[in-house]
Amino acid sequence: MASYNKVILMGNLTRDPELRYTQGANSTAVCKVGLAVNRRYKNQQGEWVEKPTFVDVTIFGNRGEAFEKYHRKGATAFVEGRLELDTWEDKNSGQKRSKLYVIAENWEFAGGGRAEGGGGGGGGRRDSDQGGGWGSQGGGGGSQGGGSRGGEEGYGDYGAQPAGDSFEDTPF
Repeated sequence: MASYNKVILMGNLTRDPELRYTQGANSTAVCKVGLAVNRRYKNQQGEWVEKPTFVDVTIFGNRGEAFEKYHRKGATAFVEGRLELDTWEDKNSGQKRSKLYVIAENWEFAGGGRAEGGGGGGGGRRDSDQGGGWGSQGGGGGSQGGGSRGGEEGYGDYGAQPAGDSFEDTPF
């Protein structure tokens, strides 16, 4: 039987990204993020209600480093990845425990810019060996880089370039 494991989420960070590295000669960056995704619906009284779902997300490698650099608590983020289940035995009680979380394979900026206040977007590549997101809000994307940069001369109509950031500083 065929299987398909794909998750696409957009929400707000519940905390600052936490970046750590694995041990050993070939250490890998591991970025852990909390994401709140709201479901908005009308209740029986006709009032709008928001119900949050809290999701833990893990991003590895260059993508994780770039995510940590450009995101802070409260920022909106778009992630694409897969579900993963960890199981273990609790050391204190001996009970079996489990946790379902998302391994992000791609991400991009969303919702009007970075937490530091500037605009901007993810990178344009969708190559699993490259860091950063792919495509982006406001156009851009594609296989040659692009992304959501611009508003200033030389950037076309791809969005607004963050103040003090140059295109060459983009980590992906």
